[in-house]
Amino acid sequence: MDALAATLRAAHPRALATLIRLLRNIDLAEDVVQEAITRALERWPREGIPDNPVAWLVTTGRNRAIDLHRRRKLEVRHLTSVFLEETYNPFHGEAVDMTLPQHVNDDLLRLIFTCCHPAFAQEDQVALTLKTVAGLSVPEIARAFLLSPKTMEQRLTRVKHRIREERIPYETPTAGQLPERLDAVLSVIYLLFNEGYSASGEAELIRAELCDEAIRLARMGARLFRGEAEVTGLLALLLLQHARRRARLDRAGNIIPLDEQNRKLWDPSLIAEGRALLEKVLGQKRPGPYQIQAAIAALHDEAERAKDTDWTQIAELYHVLECYQPSPVVTLNRAVAVAKIQGPRAGITLLRTIEDVPDMQRYHHFHAALGALLTEDGEIDAAVTAYEKALSLTQNPSEKRFIHKKLGALTGK
Repeated sequence: MDALAATLRAAHPRALATLIRLLRNIDLAEDVVQEAITRALERWPREGIPDNPVAWLVTTGRNRAIDLHRRRKLEVRHLTSVFLEETYNPFHGEAVDMTLPQHVNDDLLRLIFTCCHPAFAQEDQVALTLKTVAGLSVPEIARAFLLSPKTMEQRLTRVKHRIREERIPYETPTAGQLPERLDAVLSVIYLLFNEGYSASGEAELIRAELCDEAIRLARMGARLFRGEAEVTGLLALLLLQHARRRARLDRAGNIIPLDEQNRKLWDPSLIAEGRALLEKVLGQKRPGPYQIQAAIAALHDEAERAKDTDWTQIAELYHVLECYQPSPVVTLNRAVAVAKIQGPRAGITLLRTIEDVPDMQRYHHFHAALGALLTEDGEIDAAVTAYEKALSLTQNPSEKRFIHKKLGALTGK
C-alpha cells in the first residue's frame, strides 16, 4: 500500500468521528468525508500530503456540509456556531478522568461510546460502530461475527433504518451512562484489533495501523476506567498479542506459525508492559474473559522455546474461558491446546463436537486446524478435504499461500 492510501485509511475514522460530532448527522458526515477523501486523492499527489491529514479532511468535509446547507437554503447559523467551537467535553462527573491528549483522538473514543447505544442489542451496537467509526467493510465485520456479508449488510441496514425512524439521537453519553456502554465499547476495540491482527481482506495479513489504534483506544479506556479490571485486561491482551508482530510473517509476507517464530523478534517491552498490567489486574480477583485471554497470551510469550509452552495451563484457561464466554471459537482453541497434551486424536474428537455449528462451517480457521490435526493423526485424505475447505473460505493472500503449502505437502502438487 502506498503512503497516500495508508494515510487516508488511518485518517478516515478520526475525520469521520469529528464530523459526526460537529454535524450531529451520521449520513451527512459519511457523505462529506467521502467527498473530502475524493478531493484528497485528486490534490495530495500534486500538493503533497498535509502535515495534519485529519484536520484537512475535517475542514474540507465541514466546508462541503456548509455548502450543501446553503444550497438548500437552510439555516446555517447553528451549524456555523457548532463548527467554530474549539473544545467539546462530553464527560461530566468525578467518575471520569478527562486528561485526554489530543482533541481529534478524543473524538474517536467519544463517538464509539455514542454509537454503542443501549437502544440496540450489543451485537448491533458493535457492528454499527465498527462500520461507522472504525471504517471496516461489511465483509470484514461479517467475519468478526462469523456471519455472511449479506446477513451483516441486512443487520446494519435495519439498525440505520431504526435510527432514522425512531430519531435516535447521536448524543454523547453522560458520565453516568458510560458504564452501561462499556462492554460494547470493549468489544469494538477488541474486534478492531483482531481485524488488524489477522486481516480478512485481499491485501496484507497484518494491518498494523488498526492494531495501533486499538491499543491507543484501550490505553485511553484504561485511564478513564482505572477501577475496571476488564479494561486493563483488554489492554494487556492487545499488548501481549501485538508483541509478536515482527515474527509473524517472513519478508515475502508468508505466515510463520507460532511454534516456528523467531522469539528474539518478539517485542520485550510490550511483553513486559502487558505482563505487569496482567499481574496487577489479576490481583483484584475480578476475573473476566479479557483477563483470561491475556493470561493465555502471557503463557505463550514467556516460553523461550515452543516446546517450553505450558499447554496444560493453557488448556485449563480455555476451559475456564468457555464458562465465562461459551463459544465454538473458544472450544476450537481449547481443542488445539488439548491436542498438544493428549495427542491429535483428542483434539479431533473435541473439534467434532462443534463441526456442525454453522459458524464453524464458515470459519476457515476451524477447517485449517482440523486439517492440521488430521495430518498429524495420519488421516491424509480427510486432511486434504479440510484444507481445501479452509482454502475456499479465506480471501487473504498470505493465508491462501499458507494453506496451499500445507496441501502441497500432502498431495505433492
